[in-house]
Amino acid sequence: MKAVIPTAGQGTRLYPQTHTKPKAMVRLAGKPILGHILTRLAKTRIEDVIIVVGGPMQEMIIEYAEQSFSDDFSFSFVEQKRAEGLGHSIHQTKEIAYGDSLFIILGDMLFENGYKTFLNAHDNLNSPDTSIGVKTVEDPQHYGVAEVKDGTKVERLVEKPNNPESNYAISGVYIVENSEALFDGLDYLIKNDIRGAGDEYQLTDALQRMIEHDARIDIFNVEDWYDCGRPETLLDANRVLLSKLETSRSTASTNTIIIPPVDIGDDITVEESVIGPHVSIDDGASISESIVRDSIIGEDATLGTVNLEKSIVGDGATVRDEPNHLNIGDNSIIEL
Repeated sequence: MKAVIPTAGQGTRLYPQTHTKPKAMVRLAGKPILGHILTRLAKTRIEDVIIVVGGPMQEMIIEYAEQSFSDDFSFSFVEQKRAEGLGHSIHQTKEIAYGDSLFIILGDMLFENGYKTFLNAHDNLNSPDTSIGVKTVEDPQHYGVAEVKDGTKVERLVEKPNNPESNYAISGVYIVENSEALFDGLDYLIKNDIRGAGDEYQLTDALQRMIEHDARIDIFNVEDWYDCGRPETLLDANRVLLSKLETSRSTASTNTIIIPPVDIGDDITVEESVIGPHVSIDDGASISESIVRDSIIGEDATLGTVNLEKSIVGDGATVRDEPNHLNIGDNSIIEL
């Protein structure tokens, strides 16, 4: 089985953080989103990983994966030259993935459960062609929706329906045994220019075409997931991950109080400040006379005389002299 991780999206919902880095490289709880995904994936039986990259900053993803996880995986990188939806992204892997069992993991989603749990859940199903992770939600119209009968068997899949007939939201984990049928469905959509929600080629539509051609698709349950593609949910994920990880308290500090859980990188300077709880600080940051809680502070950022909560401060940014809730991009300077 090969893992497929699409990371080519532009990440517009995370601006300004994604002006200078791909969405998958935005950091929380001590490492990029992609790092959390690959760390969890390394605990499974999967050894081959295909990452779909795109855009002018794709080399950041390639370099990070190869430098940080070369001992865990054999990587292949496929370029998506045009951002035309998740289905289009997966279709780019056809040349190297057709005929293989696939574990598709969205590049901006993190889960409380590990991927090993999902693979085990799939193995315990009735040998479906494909299985998908779902979670019951109160607002299914914002998601791909699975309509289910007989316990786990999917009868119909619909992407962001106006009037959903089910509250099973597709959570961004797909295990595909019959990849031939999946790629045949994607071929049909693209050759006939059949676009779904957002005027894009939708993976959900290709899976629905599989069902219409007698493929069996089942569901398995997923616990809480975190869509890291938005600032508020990125902070939610940072909070949860910090509470579960062994976090660092080692830093050069003077008259400072550290309230766990926190994750503090290398070469950090903190003076006369209160840090935490739920703060992630990247390498080289400098903080003085400040209170910082429930926030993500980027590499080489500088904070002085501020009171920050529920904030994201990008790499190399400087913030001084006023309490705020902020989402500050890389290399910004805020003086109030």
